[in-house]
Amino acid sequence: MITKVKIFHIVTSLLSSFPDLESIPSLWLQITSVAAWVSLILLIAWGVNRVAKDDPEIVRKIVHIGTGNVILLAWWLDIPASVGITASILASAVTLLSYRFPILPGINSVGRKSYGTFFYSVSIGVLVACFWHLQQPQYAVLGILVMAWGDGLAALIGQRFGKHKYKLLGREKSWEGSLAMALVSYFISILILLGVLGNIWQTWVISLAVAFVATGLETISVVGIDNLTVPLGSAALAFVLTQLLVNGFG
Repeated sequence: MITKVKIFHIVTSLLSSFPDLESIPSLWLQITSVAAWVSLILLIAWGVNRVAKDDPEIVRKIVHIGTGNVILLAWWLDIPASVGITASILASAVTLLSYRFPILPGINSVGRKSYGTFFYSVSIGVLVACFWHLQQPQYAVLGILVMAWGDGLAALIGQRFGKHKYKLLGREKSWEGSLAMALVSYFISILILLGVLGNIWQTWVISLAVAFVATGLETISVVGIDNLTVPLGSAALAFVLTQLLVNGFG
């Protein structure tokens, strides 16, 4: 005769055979948190755009910096790589279409031919795919934040305070903007690596190397390719140097 206790054990064993069901609520909470953050950034950008219609670059940089911080949420909330990769693919498709159709006019209007928004979306997907797989998400976070904050603030500071200009590969840059890129990249790298590696000399050396390389990659970029080379280069360099200097490989 089947008792209530036996029925309870049967139901429990059946539920335990489907572990994915338990992850659905947390997954939706993770996705909702990211969607809420992105919505907030877009709302802020919309509000700023209504006030500062004559300066669309500010709106673009708000979106550029704000959406880059999504990688922090993905790290802290332990969002699965599949979610990040899927979001990257969708964002890349939308940005490609936006170059032909006026889907994201405020984001893509930078006064020059640039595929930076597309490269930005691709870089997030590539870094999530690589470093989530290696169980080293901090390097993906480092690469994206160096791009988001470093390049974003460098452009704004260069435009506002860039008095000392120089030209490279047909593009005009300012020493003030490049210095901002180096300092912000260094600061971000230190913050992340201090939390992961601790206050050791390698943290400071690796951060300095990342800042130098990221600034160089941003300086020589054309058609927005720095949105791909800076995050990938920064993340890869930090990871490799950590293996060499900290873990003792080689």
